[in-house]
Amino acid sequence: MSQQQISIITGQRGDIALHDWHHDAPRFLALLVHGYGEHLGRYQHVARTLQDLGARVFGPDHLGHGRSQGERVLIEDYEAVVDDVQLAVAQIRRQHPDLPLVVIGHSMGGMIATRYVQRFGDGVRALVLSGPLLGEHTAIGDLQDLETIPDTPLDVSTLSRDPAVGAAYQADPLVWHGPFKRPTLQAIRRILATIDAGPGFGALPTLWLHGGDDRLVLSEESRTTLERLRGSDFHAEILPGARHEIFNEIDKDRTLQHVSAFIERVLR
Repeated sequence: MSQQQISIITGQRGDIALHDWHHDAPRFLALLVHGYGEHLGRYQHVARTLQDLGARVFGPDHLGHGRSQGERVLIEDYEAVVDDVQLAVAQIRRQHPDLPLVVIGHSMGGMIATRYVQRFGDGVRALVLSGPLLGEHTAIGDLQDLETIPDTPLDVSTLSRDPAVGAAYQADPLVWHGPFKRPTLQAIRRILATIDAGPGFGALPTLWLHGGDDRLVLSEESRTTLERLRGSDFHAEILPGARHEIFNEIDKDRTLQHVSAFIERVLR
């Protein structure tokens, strides 16, 4: 195993930072897909857990996020973001063409991961969704319809019951702390509709985990789409008391053990 490395790949609309946690002898590939306004550097502990399972872990900072190019949090076409994810997968697969791929997406990253498996699912062994942004998600529509989108800071207490998580988020210069961009909201609504009308998961093993006290992405809104997409190997758990970032919650070790057990079962 090794520390994280960052390289640059040429994305659809600018240079994309590709995070890569190498493994000396990987038995599977783990693609991490991060959420809105954040970056993959916040997933070091998740990557270490997956490395311990035998994964080479990787993933991009999306366009306009983290260390990637682009106006901050401006995404006008999420299909292009999915294309960037596939470019990242293709780069790693050149070195490990025969290893199974597990996709893990959080929040907006869960939305992107879902669309990724709809388009490129033949190359995916399993899907893990953490508080995925799916369904109608009325708050997005309400914001988009406002004449002026308010510059209201995120209440960081909604991320986790661990106050250190909110403090670190607030102090992170690579996290976006400003308002939503209207074109991004419009693009989210378009891709949510595309996902809802798209193909289901079929036989793809899927684990959906969601905080029971998630106030940013409501589990019931995500459920409407997931109940339609769910396939023959679909598992769901609402985590009591957990807020939005279940991988950063006070009981994150238990949650990551749950993810690890799911992956182990799929890889057997």
